[in-house]
Amino acid sequence: MNDSTSCKLIRVLLFVFFWGSASSYGQAYPSKPIRFIVPAAPGGAPDFSARLIGQHLSETLGQPVVIDARAGGRGIIGSEIGAQSVPDGHTLILGYAGPFAINPGLYEKLSYDPIRDFDPITLISSGQNILVVNPSVSVKSVKELIALAASKPGQLTFASGGTGQSSHLSMELLMWMAKIKMIHVPYTGNTPAMRDVLSGQVMMQFVALTPAIPQINAGKLRALGVTGAKRTSALPDVPTIAEAGVPGYEVLTWYGAFVPAKTPKAITARLNTEMIRILNMPDVSDRFRRFGLDPGGNSQQEFKDYLKIEIARWRAVLKEAKIKVD
Repeated sequence: MNDSTSCKLIRVLLFVFFWGSASSYGQAYPSKPIRFIVPAAPGGAPDFSARLIGQHLSETLGQPVVIDARAGGRGIIGSEIGAQSVPDGHTLILGYAGPFAINPGLYEKLSYDPIRDFDPITLISSGQNILVVNPSVSVKSVKELIALAASKPGQLTFASGGTGQSSHLSMELLMWMAKIKMIHVPYTGNTPAMRDVLSGQVMMQFVALTPAIPQINAGKLRALGVTGAKRTSALPDVPTIAEAGVPGYEVLTWYGAFVPAKTPKAITARLNTEMIRILNMPDVSDRFRRFGLDPGGNSQQEFKDYLKIEIARWRAVLKEAKIKVD
């Protein structure tokens, strides 16, 4: 081999080496901090779910996971930002029932489509709500409540955190399935709603377990039923609404991870694997349960199928109740 041929061969080998290195570097994931958009205010269950899994995901991936809280507009603001983000795996979106399952049936026009504009990663956590009444209300069970509401159509009152919120639609679903009618009293959040239920100004409310349990244990609220398919270990004597008189009733508050649509499949598969591994860690599952949530962890397809079912169900409830927001 002469010197000219040797030089050409060396140049080719160097080109292949550096091209391959640059290509590998360009494909490295993650190559920068990951933004985790939470379309809700800090401090609640959505924020808690994102922070807990984000903390461990940061340790696994070797890059910071930065929580970006974008509250407002029933979750539309944060969800819209997420949908418009670059689909490179460096933006995660915390999806939950309000913006991802309820809003599609609540608004005539929505700036994003939960199925078209996002790729699901996995369910992170889910939790039950509980139906509580002020102790001054004579009923002690779901069956008694239904009987009382049937005898006084349009006279009993229930509070919610706002029109179209999960706490509102949980009652709309109950009324639809039980064929009863009550008066909706919307508030600007579940906390002020519960305050008026505690004072007796409004008769009842669907509320999350965590704030309700202390009031139930103190005798300030009476628990009638939980919204899940199974009883909760936090209140094992309280039946599910399904077993207490409304077969088939089930409502869960849920929180899941999404990425912008068209994110590379290799990245979404890795995120799914890592998140499921994290959710199966004993300390992580224990922290979720202490917050009143059950850890999730399912395949991308299972989560997508679940989302489709949720959208269809709430769309039907909203249509039946004739609820729309312009």
